[in-house]
Amino acid sequence: MVDAMNASVPDHVRSIFDKADFLRHLGIELTAVGPDWCETALAVKQHHRQQHGYIHAGVLATLADHTAGGAARAASGERDVITIEFKINFLRPAVGDRLRCRARVLRAGKSIVVSESEVFAVKDGEEKLVAKATETLSLI
Repeated sequence: MVDAMNASVPDHVRSIFDKADFLRHLGIELTAVGPDWCETALAVKQHHRQQHGYIHAGVLATLADHTAGGAARAASGERDVITIEFKINFLRPAVGDRLRCRARVLRAGKSIVVSESEVFAVKDGEEKLVAKATETLSLI
């Protein structure tokens, strides 16, 4: 799943993507990770779309949620994380052939991490911000 150019992805971050069957089913790929951030991507297929042809809100929310979790996991060292709350704003209909998401940790405490995600739809090489999420995760 991880881009060959980024072979330095820590195993503890890679594992939360590799072990999530739902992410593989959707086609979400982990593309890059840093000490407190994470990036993912998705090649959009017809089954990702809702009845009006836009990318489904559930796909956007899943991408935002798990990418924020990847950032939190990167910042937490060896402790795993689980989402306990999130809010997402859908800023415009998502139209494109690819989604890109970048999440970063806003604060990592002893038991709680707060992250934010931005989801971009890519069409004809142009990116548009389509959703923004704020998420609280518990260290487990």
